[in-house]
Amino acid sequence: MLKYVNYTGMQREKMKIRFAFPSRLRKKNFISYLSLLLVICAFLLLFLKFTVKYSITIESYGSTAGYNDVELLHRYNIDCNAIYEMEPAELGKSLVIRKQVVVEEQDKSLVNLISNCPRYLRSRGYGDVQVSEEEQAFPLAYSLVVHKSASMVEKILRAVYTPNNIYCIHYDLKSSELFRESMEGLARCLPNVFIASKLEAVTYASISRLNADLNCLSDLIGSKVKWRYVINLCGQDFPLRSNIELVADLKKLRGGNMMETSRPSEYKKQRFSFHHELQNASFEYHRLPVKTNKAKGPPPHGIQMFIGSAYFVLSLEFVTYMNKSALARDFLMWSNDTYSPDEHFWATLTRVPGVPGEVPRAQADITDLMSKTRLVKWNYLEGPLYPSCTGKHVRSVCIYGAGELRWLLNYGSWFANKVDAKVDPVLIQCLEDKLQEKQRLLVKAMKSQQNIPSSVLAVDVILQ
Repeated sequence: MLKYVNYTGMQREKMKIRFAFPSRLRKKNFISYLSLLLVICAFLLLFLKFTVKYSITIESYGSTAGYNDVELLHRYNIDCNAIYEMEPAELGKSLVIRKQVVVEEQDKSLVNLISNCPRYLRSRGYGDVQVSEEEQAFPLAYSLVVHKSASMVEKILRAVYTPNNIYCIHYDLKSSELFRESMEGLARCLPNVFIASKLEAVTYASISRLNADLNCLSDLIGSKVKWRYVINLCGQDFPLRSNIELVADLKKLRGGNMMETSRPSEYKKQRFSFHHELQNASFEYHRLPVKTNKAKGPPPHGIQMFIGSAYFVLSLEFVTYMNKSALARDFLMWSNDTYSPDEHFWATLTRVPGVPGEVPRAQADITDLMSKTRLVKWNYLEGPLYPSCTGKHVRSVCIYGAGELRWLLNYGSWFANKVDAKVDPVLIQCLEDKLQEKQRLLVKAMKSQQNIPSSVLAVDVILQ
């Protein structure tokens, strides 16, 4: 009997084991399947959130149906303060935006918008621009040499705009008709913006690029606006300082100029030691100056050659001198058949003894790392000198991404090159927002701080 009971008990235990095991297995599998399903659902919700919220094509300027004036220009739903603070989640959103197919605002759309100047001015907040007394007493001039992407040029112009400054736009004679109409429309809507009286068909690295800036400078000298400094911009530049900060920095120059000016290497000397001829090219520039075997004579008036870049910040006194100087005219004529003369013309003239804001010839080189005119990030300097490019490289130059917002604004340069809405529209929006915010706050602080002297130090005190 005992044996039978034990046997029955053993059988029951075996049956428990046999049936309990599959039950646990089914329970574990159910939990695993449920967890996997929840993960998949969460992923799908996250995916839908990003694709629905951020995969937005830029609305056409001309498409006004259902939009208020302030909504005519597209803005991404992004927190620029979080981008500035390098918060991973918001940087991730900016990357998602970049991956979406972005429809660039077409020149025709801008033409449509600026056909109604009051609507355009409201949509871009031109009536909200505030300036301090210091800025009003220290107007600036700009030379914009541009040839494409009217929407990008419009963003640059708005970013540097104040009503007391003056702006000359030189568009390439080879530009599209719609681009030219866009630039003419901007000049029609804004009283302190005008088109250069003489226009060039600009060829890369030729004298025509230098002449484009010279044409604007000639017009600006005759302006009724008594500007103090002139700055030249291209279509891929963007400011890194609000106007009030830039004025404070320029006052510290005390009449000096800001540009690169260095002694040329043997390789760079070939650019102006030999005669160059324009020849057809098989890539994007179509025509280029090509070096010949014909050697050039030395520059006139015993000029010592220096090299730099096409970008400058020049005082009114320097530009006035250059406009009247026989030395400058002769040097310009001599430079006519050189390669990229804008990269030695300014750098050399600022070293001429006796010019306003002279940089003595004996003074050490002022390299691109030292000049505040442009912050250009070369890929071969990333790591040792610069953080990695978060946008993309084009011919060794970084087109900046949103991940560089904080670095750009704190580096100390006045303008960034290069930016492109097709590469990272978030960066441009955030630069614009941060600069407008800083301009408003500093102007407000300047007006409220009556005990701060009306001088260059006022902005410095507030910023500290």
